[in-house]
Amino acid sequence: MSRFFWLREDKAVAAGFDATHKWRLPGVRCHTCGATWASAGHQYPAVDLSQMPERREFEVARPEPFREFARLRELVRPLAPPNAPLPPGTHLGPLVGLASGEFGPFTSLGDVLWVIRRHALERLQAEGVRGLLGCRTELRFRQKNPPELLELQIEPHGRLHPDCIPPDVPPPCPTCGWVYFRLPDEPILDAASLPPELDLFRVGDYSTVIVGTERFMEAVRRLEPGGITFHELPTR
Repeated sequence: MSRFFWLREDKAVAAGFDATHKWRLPGVRCHTCGATWASAGHQYPAVDLSQMPERREFEVARPEPFREFARLRELVRPLAPPNAPLPPGTHLGPLVGLASGEFGPFTSLGDVLWVIRRHALERLQAEGVRGLLGCRTELRFRQKNPPELLELQIEPHGRLHPDCIPPDVPPPCPTCGWVYFRLPDEPILDAASLPPELDLFRVGDYSTVIVGTERFMEAVRRLEPGGITFHELPTR
């Protein structure tokens, strides 16, 4: 039976960065449910809007009425991965900002995204880890001879098992998709929904949870100390 592990940052790592992505979809003010919101955990650093005439409309974080959000989302959709969810607040393009410290193979920004040194990515790919896409960053370093850091584009797949979702969670808003529930302390993955062809993915209905397979975990542990801790998640 396959085993799956929740990736968390190693708090002992002495490197970090203060950065965000170059573009983003706006948040939304929904006329149906009344919520004003933007998602976390939807990032597509490989999506390049630099040739889009409307790119400046994606440079400022702000809420918009649903109709305007939907217009901007449709401009982005042809550039995004097939079937990618593009909720309000989706981040696009390279990471831009400052980085400092001594970077190991992996470094996380709040467990929501991961950057990887190029040599570590190439090593994992050579070992057969599937589904890794490293994207260029525009991080600026104060030190000399900075490392080459790539952001992993980690796409959402699968879902949590219904047994760990509170029974009183309402259905998503039919207009904007808004739904909220607190992540359980011990999430359970829905085994039938998990992608058999990927070794790294986000949980589709809770995209701040990033999951690696046992193959991924073992390959990472063969690197130098990796900056990742692994917490096994049950499946059902």
